[in-house]
Amino acid sequence: MAVDTTPDAGILREQVRHKYGAVARDPRGDHHFHTGRRLAAHLGYPAEIVDSLPGTATESFAGVGNPFSMRTLLPGERVVDVGCGAGLDTIIAAHQVTPEGSVVGVDMTDEMLAKARDNVNELGLGNAEIRRGLAEEIPVEDGWADAVISNGVFNLCPDKRPVFAEVERVLAPGGWLQFADIANGRPVPPEALQEIDLWTG
Repeated sequence: MAVDTTPDAGILREQVRHKYGAVARDPRGDHHFHTGRRLAAHLGYPAEIVDSLPGTATESFAGVGNPFSMRTLLPGERVVDVGCGAGLDTIIAAHQVTPEGSVVGVDMTDEMLAKARDNVNELGLGNAEIRRGLAEEIPVEDGWADAVISNGVFNLCPDKRPVFAEVERVLAPGGWLQFADIANGRPVPPEALQEIDLWTG
């Protein structure tokens, strides 16, 4: 009989909310990962874009790569940002798709949602909307998106199958998935898979 070695999804989500809520409240706090403009520069985000944004839009950025390095979004495209955090990638996407396009940023952490909404409003981005939701239950209708972007979020979901099923559901035929994430190429001991701290750390 197969033994389920993944952690409880509800417990893991609460730990992730706690950790990234702290990043939203105190971006310069003692976190186990880098944040902010310096991280964005390290990951290849153009300085002219990042430097033009207010500090609140960049200070809580905690991505692991640059989903825009794969492809620049096109004017008029409709985009979903899964796990948008404080909104840096959502904001960049909104600029790339121009006012003719639309971007929906999705997150589950209250503090990040509030910060992302404030940033979108401050920048007057009428083509961007922030919604509460999970990667496993994206609050977007079937086939709506031309592209789905994500940055360091899928690795925090214990079961990737419903995540990619949701991405497939919201993408229009021929749509793009552009995501940056962490992958482990070596086997992980079953007991390590149960350690919540290893997932969030």
